[in-house]
Amino acid sequence: MLESAVKFNSAPTPGGLVGERGEGFVAAVSFDCISKVFADGTRAVDDLNLEIADGEFMVFVGPSGCGKTTSLRMVAGLEEISAGEIRIGGHVVNDLDPRRRDVAMVFQNYALYPHMSVFDNIAFPLRSRGVPKQEVAERVGKAADLLGLQEMLRRRPKTLSGGQRQRVAMGRAIVREPEVFLMDEPLSNLDAKLRAQMRTEITTLQRTFATTTIYVTHDQVEAMTMGTRIAVMRKGVLQQLGTPAELYDAPANVFVASFIGSPPMNLFKARLVIDDGLHWVVGDTKHRLRDSHLTRDHPRLADYAGKELAVGVRPEHVSPTGPADDRGLGATITLVENLGAGQLLHMEIDAEPVLTDEVREIAADTDSAVLQRLEAEAARRRVPIVARAPANAIHQAGDTVRVAIDLEHVHLFDLETGAALHGGDAGVVPPAGEGVAPL
Repeated sequence: MLESAVKFNSAPTPGGLVGERGEGFVAAVSFDCISKVFADGTRAVDDLNLEIADGEFMVFVGPSGCGKTTSLRMVAGLEEISAGEIRIGGHVVNDLDPRRRDVAMVFQNYALYPHMSVFDNIAFPLRSRGVPKQEVAERVGKAADLLGLQEMLRRRPKTLSGGQRQRVAMGRAIVREPEVFLMDEPLSNLDAKLRAQMRTEITTLQRTFATTTIYVTHDQVEAMTMGTRIAVMRKGVLQQLGTPAELYDAPANVFVASFIGSPPMNLFKARLVIDDGLHWVVGDTKHRLRDSHLTRDHPRLADYAGKELAVGVRPEHVSPTGPADDRGLGATITLVENLGAGQLLHMEIDAEPVLTDEVREIAADTDSAVLQRLEAEAARRRVPIVARAPANAIHQAGDTVRVAIDLEHVHLFDLETGAALHGGDAGVVPPAGEGVAPL
């Protein structure tokens, strides 16, 4: 579908638009101390500072109500800014009319005109700007070729599938040749298979045009597979900014650790004991730890001697071991998911769960039944964990096993603040006077 980069011949831009910029213009987007407070006092966005580079694919991700869509709408001019400045290409756009910001927005509900053909829907922004008829036909034709819509140009939106409608919405944005694409959960109305296909197509389109793109989603899989960088938000506050690998390998706090990853990170409480060596106590069992990695990567660890920590470990770093392995934690398998290329082993261990407000918020946003299950297991002092296993592993529900944790990939968090204890702070966005974003 996408064979080469396409550059449409733009009509002259009306005077005063952000798009009237000349040779070598850089379409970076800057959020400088941006806040949004609604009339009822709700603070949707709180002191957001963020620099999005020219041509970057930036994803805003977080649960419902975290401020990601409000941030996008402020860039588009659809939401008034309460404080701070937004700049596009170095120009402050706070008071600029939405039509003059040279951005194109793709909405969740497609926002197509039902009485117009596919051709007319795509052509609409060009005709409204007075682009000559011949050029309109050429640019719509190129966009239709790019998106596989040539055979549908005479059809109405109601005759199209969800994926086809989304392509029409993308075509309408593309023909405008904007400096910035704004996408507000454009795939949320599609089924799982079509979402995966459209993720690939949108990512390829963005790379083809190298247009600065801000993409909003609550789906962390979309965020991880599409974004150059990801901004994780919670309750209007930027929690962490980084590449997908940085967020996955070094989450700044319990919230990011719980939100990023599929399946999510396993979390449980452990008490740290430093006597003749480094130990942690999980449930009623004391386990000796090899301390070279932990003391190197967690320089503040000695401050937590005798205290409880939140321990996090990804499913791929948890593995069943032999029954005589005293390093392992006792576990009972509750479910085996066969995924073809491998298995997911759902287990319970004797431990105390990390059931903070942040974990509850994520669970409730996913499914209220998930939160109810977590709270029921917490009352039993049992923690659900997930391990990845090879496809040929022989396990079944009800098996009692021991599980080993790869200590080179353990994450430790302060239970009171939720902050990670790792030594570095790459990708962390600190508020004034603190090392990590507040929870």
